[in-house]
Amino acid sequence: MASVTIRPRLLFLCQTLPYPPDGGVWIRTYHILRLLSRAFDITALCFERAAMPGNHAARDIAASRAALRRFASIEVFPVPQRHSFLRYAWDHVRSTVFGRVYTTYLYESREFQRRLLDVLSSTPIDIVHADSLDLVRYLPACGDIPIVCVHHDVESALLRRRAEIERNEWRGAYLRHQARLMEDTERDWCGRVALNVAVSDADRSALQRIAPSSRVEIVPNGVDIDEFQPDRTVGEGVAFVGGLHWFPNLDALDFFTADILPHLRAACPNLPARWIGSASVDQRLQYRDTFGLDVTGYVDDVRPFMSQAACHIVPLRAGGGTRLKILNSWAMGKPVVATSIGCEGLEAIDGENILIRDDPKAFAQAIVSVLEDRQLARRLGEGGRARVEQRYSWDVIGEELIRTYLDVANVDSRDSTSLVAAAGAGLGR
Repeated sequence: MASVTIRPRLLFLCQTLPYPPDGGVWIRTYHILRLLSRAFDITALCFERAAMPGNHAARDIAASRAALRRFASIEVFPVPQRHSFLRYAWDHVRSTVFGRVYTTYLYESREFQRRLLDVLSSTPIDIVHADSLDLVRYLPACGDIPIVCVHHDVESALLRRRAEIERNEWRGAYLRHQARLMEDTERDWCGRVALNVAVSDADRSALQRIAPSSRVEIVPNGVDIDEFQPDRTVGEGVAFVGGLHWFPNLDALDFFTADILPHLRAACPNLPARWIGSASVDQRLQYRDTFGLDVTGYVDDVRPFMSQAACHIVPLRAGGGTRLKILNSWAMGKPVVATSIGCEGLEAIDGENILIRDDPKAFAQAIVSVLEDRQLARRLGEGGRARVEQRYSWDVIGEELIRTYLDVANVDSRDSTSLVAAAGAGLGR
């Protein structure tokens, strides 16, 4: 009679409910949860997702839980300050007075803490996945259980970049202060967890400079290459994908309209320009009336809008990690023009799978080159598609991800081999 391999148990702690997977953190976390469920029995404790204008699906917690149940046992908890302005203000005061990064207080929840302790006392957990250091206050409760901490970006560096482009002096000073507090947290905890997961080599190097004793492995961001596929649509104009609820996207929009668009319109007066993603009604009207820019607001499926553009742009000046928006564009075979920060951490080669320009006038000229030179556009699009197939497909990423987590969980090598094989058979389904 064949022996039965017992699946190890994983506790998945997440600062946001990763469904629907319609942007940034939610896409990555959804797929990581999906892939890990191939080899682990998972209990997931997630904080609620912040509401965005027009995104009604994200407000349906019951539907999100139902969609994720095929991967894990899912429990969802409110973020207290989202339901109280006094709590919001108090969290910032406490951060300033006690010298701890603001997110420590943002995710302070007695209900979450109580349930975490219940799970740890009643279930033999083999490994803990912490989806962000934002949940650092809960890590001590895990005791000797090995913890894998994900860094979607290097948060302290992201805060510094945001401070550099902040025009308000007091807000910039506060962001720099928060960057220092976040770096203190990274220095304290990156060396204490069993494994840190970064999304790029640049982020790994940054974390190891902050915490030299830390173990850091790279699990890159990925794309579903079956969902995002090339089509025959050439399209017209330019498009950017990203909701305005995230500051780097809003700053990219302002940079584009103020510094790049005038050069672009001088060369192509009637060129369509579209911003695809969540935005308020006032924002949509403001950018339409002032700049002739089509800001769509939240859409359930970005692919038809992406397909309609001849060139995709990523004029980011802030942010961290790597851009799933570029991976999606590459998967669709679309030419991309980006800043160096916009494509940071990706295997982006100027002239081969992307055009990289930081100067506003040069950025606009690169767009014009793509629009006027179909051979260039085709070469960039084909180069991008080839790169995601080779490096950034979730199926390519999945097997090594699972093997890494099994190693951290100290699963017996024979059982690990069986679990990886079983997981590999299910990848892509």
